[in-house]
Amino acid sequence: MRKLVVFLILLVVVLAVLDRVAVAGVQREIARQIEAKYDLSSTPTVHVEGIPFLTQAISGHYEEISIAMGELTREGVTISKIDATLYGVSAPLADLIQDASKADLRAERVTGTVVISRKTLDARAPRGIKIEGGGGDTLRVSGKVTVLGQNIPVTADMKIETVQGGIRLIPSDVKIAGGISVPNVEKFIGFTVPVKNLPLNLKINRVRSVPEGLAVEGSATDVPLR
Repeated sequence: MRKLVVFLILLVVVLAVLDRVAVAGVQREIARQIEAKYDLSSTPTVHVEGIPFLTQAISGHYEEISIAMGELTREGVTISKIDATLYGVSAPLADLIQDASKADLRAERVTGTVVISRKTLDARAPRGIKIEGGGGDTLRVSGKVTVLGQNIPVTADMKIETVQGGIRLIPSDVKIAGGISVPNVEKFIGFTVPVKNLPLNLKINRVRSVPEGLAVEGSATDVPLR
């Protein structure tokens, strides 16, 4: 009886070790495939959720995988980070072992948040306009606009709207120093940030202002990872 108990304990330990070794291997391979697909400057962090892992590995179907990517540039716009969750990932273990480069890695559904930094927004804003901050559906800017040779200080709350191929920031509450009247001052402040071809095929669902800049929330279905 005692030998049986010892054997079972050893078996549990071995299976636990194999579980962790297997999950590390799959996480490493998925990270490598995503890094290559999107030509990332650094390897993303990948974490397969769920314990035990081996039952998912044997089936080749993973319920949930979280991914964190660092800085990358798309269409001339620098994205500071991407946090995404992949659901229903198909990654047959046999394919990964035999020839990972040909494995059909695919997610049934993906949700993610892309952060566009304030530095990137400043670079896209009209000359003299800087991002201050904000929250929710508005972003505050301040600076100076040049009208008839004069530099006029202004502040404004910007409404955030999604448009075809990007994000449009539209002045909604403009304050001009000294009460100077400036016709169509909005045209000197509003601007568009192009957002195209996001990683993981993410399509914009919502954009909100956060301390780091703009958080773009998106989703996608049937996403190839290789």
